[in-house]
Amino acid sequence: MDRNTLTGQVIGCAIEVHRELGPGLLEFTYQQCLMHELHLAGLDCKVEHPIPVEYKGIKLDCGYRVDLLVEDQLILELKAVESLKGIHEAQLLTYLKLAHIEVGLLINFNVKRLKDGIKRMRI
Repeated sequence: MDRNTLTGQVIGCAIEVHRELGPGLLEFTYQQCLMHELHLAGLDCKVEHPIPVEYKGIKLDCGYRVDLLVEDQLILELKAVESLKGIHEAQLLTYLKLAHIEVGLLINFNVKRLKDGIKRMRI
């Protein structure tokens, strides 16, 4: 599937979750509901997918986990915070680099309109 089509489909699923739940819940709640919505859309997704660090030719599990990995080509980093900060962007960029994935979405569910809480990032 084309990356732009996939990104659009995932954003649609996130909007549906936000439409149903609104802001103010825990990140874990949005993660679980979005995973369900993605499965309903026929998309493969992995929750809390481990991302190893490659160091001197070996892969080390250093505890990095992406919130959702969709179709093995899109990382979703979910937040439920007052506002997105630079550290959240840096976190997603780090995951993209470690996973060798080009595109990710940073999604903050704690907003009135979800489109105001979505940032598409690429390396």
